[in-house]
Amino acid sequence: MDADWQTAKTTQPCRGPILSAPQSSARIVAVLSRRSFLGSALGPTFLPGLRAQGPSRPNVLSISVDDMNDWVGCLEGYPGVRTPNIDALAERGALFRDAHCTSPLCNPSRTAIMTGLRPSTTGVYDNSQYWKPALPDVVTMPMFFRQNGYRVAGAGKIFHHTSGFNPPDQWDEYRSQHFDDPWYRRPSLYHWTERMPNPPGHPFNGMAGDNFAGEFDWGVLPGRPERTYGDMTAVRFGEDFLRRSHDRPFFLAIGLWHPHIPLFAPRRYFEMYPSDGVKLPEVPDNDLDDLPPIAQELAAARRSEHERILREGKWRDAVQAYLACVSFADAMVGHLVRAFDESDHRDNTILVFWSDHGWHLGEKRHWHKGTLWQRATHVPMIWLGPGVSQPGRHRSQPVELLDMYPTLADLCGLGPPDTLDGVSLRPQLEAPTRPKRPAVVDYRRGNHAVLTEKWRYIRYRDGTEELYDRISDPNDWRNIADRPEHAALKRELSKWMPRSSAAPVPRRDDYEVDFDRYTFELRR
Repeated sequence: MDADWQTAKTTQPCRGPILSAPQSSARIVAVLSRRSFLGSALGPTFLPGLRAQGPSRPNVLSISVDDMNDWVGCLEGYPGVRTPNIDALAERGALFRDAHCTSPLCNPSRTAIMTGLRPSTTGVYDNSQYWKPALPDVVTMPMFFRQNGYRVAGAGKIFHHTSGFNPPDQWDEYRSQHFDDPWYRRPSLYHWTERMPNPPGHPFNGMAGDNFAGEFDWGVLPGRPERTYGDMTAVRFGEDFLRRSHDRPFFLAIGLWHPHIPLFAPRRYFEMYPSDGVKLPEVPDNDLDDLPPIAQELAAARRSEHERILREGKWRDAVQAYLACVSFADAMVGHLVRAFDESDHRDNTILVFWSDHGWHLGEKRHWHKGTLWQRATHVPMIWLGPGVSQPGRHRSQPVELLDMYPTLADLCGLGPPDTLDGVSLRPQLEAPTRPKRPAVVDYRRGNHAVLTEKWRYIRYRDGTEELYDRISDPNDWRNIADRPEHAALKRELSKWMPRSSAAPVPRRDDYEVDFDRYTFELRR
């Protein structure tokens, strides 16, 4: 069953897949006034009374995927990956080849994107921290466009996906996330779902017990036509919305779950990657030897899963499943882009495609995200439409997902809130080679990475460091932070790191939550 605030239903049949197309209000105000990140104001102060004038302002179409790293054709992260729709989009628009998440974990990444504030500003560092009660006065990206006269609609995973992260006041229309594994979803965390018994054959990867009986599963769902997979609900919502006429500009966000675990996809996507041809990540035996203790700790998180995958000879199968889900996500992106191209909105809509963070598949003996290395931070980000000059020419500057909010506001002719931590990418969209400040990634409190085109500099909360030459060492294999000749370089790069990191906001279990009224009360 859908959430109470869901107002739109779609029954349109889905076309066949496209595979060959070229704390308190006072607290947050205090935090923002400190401006914990180095940077200049982004534009005029937001005026709540401002309204878009007529439908001539550009529309916005945001298409996102989850846990998609750089294993897409246009980023060349994996040889032979099949992502024709994403690649075609990159040739039509502006691909930022060096885009990075603001935090390599779902909730802090999406909270940063939607609020325009990095975790070190908000104190939202992990998946178990509600952003709404801690940041009650923050104007999120959807709310910003609503307050400026846009019709705002969404479907799927935009904010974090469990109950309490997606306030109903953000949307005029919203379609809840539909899951492919309702037998795993606890009603206490997904109040709009009904938990089902485990289906026959579960877990489908043949690795019963431990986490493998839960979300970390992969395979083909038996008897499930492609059109019934959960993400197709969001796709149909997007197709239906784009077919409609609108009397005012719109902001439409479609969030696909794939390739997030569980790695379920129709059989034909698995068949694209025969098991004997799957290439495994290269992991040098001494890859972890030069890492400081905190980095070792991050790499070791959930290592039991990696070790079991190896022990049971399932590494190739798991990589195959990830690739299959990447290609399935690409096909769904193709559905949405085709609906966009066939709509009346094509010439006056800014389209942005992005992933919330990357994903390890055994690199550094690690699965999942949650590190400050390339595999977890590097993501696709593509822009198309009004404001994009020289389409088809890739941008090489390091950028971060935090920059989306001010960029969209800028391209739509709206002054963004002057508290945002990101900067508009309009200069780079208009002039592909224009320089930009480094990208910065936070993970948990006090751990940061700074990225330039040549360097990745990481400093942890205890002052320990990593430094990688991204040109000669793109896989982050040789930590050269202890070389004396790099002392001045590290000092210069450290200037871009947040000056301080906000205290963590309360965790989910600290609240009594009424999901019908969407109220939060801190327990004593």
